[in-house]
This record gives sequence, C-alpha cells and structure tokens, in this order.
Amino acid sequence: MIRLKNINPISDDVLDKLGFSWHTDTDGSKYLSDQIVQISEAEASEYYEASNELYDMYVEAAQHVIDNDLFFELGIPFNLVEAIKKSWDNDVHWHIYGRFDLAGGVDGRPIKLIEFNADTPTSLFETTLLQWAMLKENSLDENAQFNDVYEAIKNNFKRLITLDDDIELFEERYDGWKMLFSSIEGNDEEEATTRLLQQIATDAGFNTHFEFLEDVKFDENGIYDADENKYEYWFKLFPWEDIAIDESELATTLTTIMQNQEAIIINPAYTLLFQSKGMLKILYDLFPNSPYLLKTSFEPLECAYVEKKVFGREGANTKIVNSSGIVTEETGGEYENHKSVYQEYVHLVEDNSNNSYQAGVFFAYEASGLSFRRGGKILDNMSKFVAHTIS
Repeated sequence: MIRLKNINPISDDVLDKLGFSWHTDTDGSKYLSDQIVQISEAEASEYYEASNELYDMYVEAAQHVIDNDLFFELGIPFNLVEAIKKSWDNDVHWHIYGRFDLAGGVDGRPIKLIEFNADTPTSLFETTLLQWAMLKENSLDENAQFNDVYEAIKNNFKRLITLDDDIELFEERYDGWKMLFSSIEGNDEEEATTRLLQQIATDAGFNTHFEFLEDVKFDENGIYDADENKYEYWFKLFPWEDIAIDESELATTLTTIMQNQEAIIINPAYTLLFQSKGMLKILYDLFPNSPYLLKTSFEPLECAYVEKKVFGREGANTKIVNSSGIVTEETGGEYENHKSVYQEYVHLVEDNSNNSYQAGVFFAYEASGLSFRRGGKILDNMSKFVAHTIS
C-alpha cells in the first residue's frame, strides 16, 4: 500500500497569485491532492537510476528507428521526417525536458515504464514550483524531496550554447542570441507553463520574449515576433504531431528554417520519436530483458494488456483488456484514428480507497524531479496531482 500523509491545502487565492489558475477541475473537485506520497531515499534513488537508464535506451532506440527507416511504424507524419533527421544529426538541437510516466517504485513494486512524454509534458509547473509551496505551507522540510527540476532545466538551457561541455562556459560563449517562447492564447495552463520556462531561460542568461503562437511569424529565413524581431531560438508548447497534421504548411516552413540554420526549435523535432508510444514496441524489441519494460506489440497480446494510441493524450482512447480478451475499462477521445500500440497490463499501486498512483519523473539531462498522479485504472484529464516527500 502506498504511504500517504495528510496536508493542509494551499488556498485558491494563494494559488491564483502564484499564477496557478487551473486548481479546480470541471466537476468542482480540487486538482491538487490534500495528501502527499511518502517515499524513502532508496525509492527516490531507484526512480533516478531507472529514468536515466530509460533515457539512454530511448536514445539507442531512436537511432535504430532512423537507421532502419521505421518512421511509419511509429506513426510519424511523413512531413516531419526530414526535420527529425536534421535535429538528430546536429547537437545544437538540445532536448530541454520531458517526463517519464512509471508504474511501481513504491511498496516494493518494480518500476515499469508506461510512456515518455518527451515533447509537451504536463505538470511541470506543479512539480517545479507547487511541491515546494505545499511542503512549506505545511511546515515540512522543503528539501526532503526528489526535485531539482528548475535548476536542471536552467542548466539544460545553458547546454544549448555549451553543447554538453562545462555549463560554466555559457557566459563566455553566449553572444546575446534571443529566445522566443510561445503557447496558444486562451489556455492558462499552457501559458503559465511556457512563461515559467521563459523565466528559467532568463535566469540561465538568455535574452527572452513571449509571443502567443498565433502572432508568431515564419518564413524560410527565420522566426519572428509580432514586431518583426528575429529569434535564434524558439520554444513552442505545441505538439510536433499537431503541427504536422493540423499545420502542414508550418511543418514544411520549420523544416526549411532548420535546414537553412536560421533557428533552433525547442523541444527539437526528434522528440516526436520519443513521444510516440510506438517507441515502446521498439524498446521491447531491442531490450527484451530490461526490468523496466513491459511486453509491447503492434498487435493484441495474449495476456492482459492496455491498448493506447501512439499520440494519444491524458488517457484518451485507451482500453484495458483482460487475459480473456474482455474490455474492462475504456475511454473515448479524439485520437481514434491514430495507430494503436498494445502494452502488457501492470497494476498501478493503490491506496485504501482504490485510487491508482502513477509516478512522473522529469528528465532534463538527467532525472531531476518526481511527482505523482492519482486517479482510476486509466489516468485521464480528471486525475489529481500528488506531491511527495522523502521520509
């Protein structure tokens, strides 16, 4: 059984002042749990080691996909293949951050990879800032957590310039290049997350600016804000697969911009390989004996399994099928036309109320921060954010 500790919630007024306006779900329930998960130092270390090893495996699997032209198998839109190859081949295209979703890791349960949200992962704001605030609000040791996400991402921004060399070389090598940050207007969560990343990049030493995605201008010579200022770096909190499918002209223009070396786009296009749940099948083919991987196929399995879409989000269009082939849980959604992947079912750790818990570990050059989601057997967009403490 998972270990929980009751806490006093932060008031909505304080959360609003922090810029966290999505604290109440559509059913009126609070998004932030009034309990926190208690883990041990050993469990924190296991999450750290597992995520670092998994990232190395993803890198090897991505090279395998590129070498063997397996883009179609992963559901990668054809109009982004060249952008993926270009970003993969040049170290200036640096992966700033992503989040591993993991089963187990507590209560003696082995850690198993559920998926990797490598491009536009949610809960960054909560993990990076609110966990500290929640512990402080309850007079708990703020340092008693596995959470260095802010500093890790700041250092990763510096690596855009130092390219994996000593990050202390940033000031010596940085030449005033500008970084533009963009999200879609009208989405408070995405805007707040993007502005948080902008602040982190500013703290790293970059000259930054924010512009809503709708107002950003593009041509083959670069990326510009509404005032025609050109930027060397562009961070967009907008999924690559949505750019490919819904904004095909933009996908072509961005590929040309990259080929002309006019701008660097963050997260890079190759993170779409990591983002595709089809990579779970590639990983299992390459590393069948890994303790962190579940059996995964592009065809239904004989054991109990989860069917999910390669680019599905927030638990949408997901089925849990038992060993008799009967669907026991199912969600609808907008991703029905995407390719399916079939992953061996694993029970998530539960509490006394039969709520399921899934760990999320942010990765920024290395595993850097932990939080949890709580919900049903399929964690959807009504799942709750749960902080943690090490005790």
